[in-house]
Amino acid sequence: MVPPDPTLPRRRVASPPPTDPQTRAESLAVAARALRSAEHVCVLTGAGVSAESGVPTFREAQTGLWAQFSPQELATPAAFASNPTRVWQWYASRRSTVRAAQPNPAHLALTSLAQRVSHSTLVTQNVDDLHERAGSRDVIRLHGSLLHVRCSAGCPGAVEVAEPVSAEPPGCPTCGALMRPDVVWFGEPIPMGPFEAARQAAIACDVFLSIGTSNVVEPAASLPWIAATHGATVIVVNPSMEGQRKGPSILPLEGPAAVLLPRLIAEAFAGRRPRRQAE
Repeated sequence: MVPPDPTLPRRRVASPPPTDPQTRAESLAVAARALRSAEHVCVLTGAGVSAESGVPTFREAQTGLWAQFSPQELATPAAFASNPTRVWQWYASRRSTVRAAQPNPAHLALTSLAQRVSHSTLVTQNVDDLHERAGSRDVIRLHGSLLHVRCSAGCPGAVEVAEPVSAEPPGCPTCGALMRPDVVWFGEPIPMGPFEAARQAAIACDVFLSIGTSNVVEPAASLPWIAATHGATVIVVNPSMEGQRKGPSILPLEGPAAVLLPRLIAEAFAGRRPRRQAE
């Protein structure tokens, strides 16, 4: 486990949930009580949340024409340098799939949660815009955005992809280098600014919700356990608990997020009016 940061103040440690609740109803009740009393909730979402809207994972999207290519030929700096048109068209295909998808009840439940707690931080590993379309604001993006592009030569800033999408990557308006998808490719580090903001939220929260992620890909996988070591209750919502950590402050809710999250939010805040309205 990641040791607590000695420079940060310690928070009151919440009463841990039961290690092994016997039923889903009992699990939901324990999780709902934790959420009801929380002042700051930090949420981490992974590919499973988008998959429930019909957005395939990276490897699931490698069908048809794209099945013949490896990830190293589609999503690395070397791949873009070698064949920028192929990489650009691969991401154009993925972008089209995302634009056709719609937020599911899990996305909407997280928007509702943010309206009902004093402070909510939403961190995502996903590169689609489904959280924003569901009404979430100030999303911390660890892996960038499929809907934006940036200069491959490093000019600052990112811009939204213009429609209709060209068949070739456009040139940077500043330096003329090719524009590339504003996502983190294999072999590239996660930007430190977003990750540090996510880490600070994990340290500060009372409840950490890990949703639709296996929690094995670092450094994002460290966030729930950073929260746990600083006294937070960690609620893991995922169709499978294989590979997930266990502990007295970790509460597993096994099942689809689009089913469990609306139930969890409804039970946690039954009879309570939202603290704020959606913008």
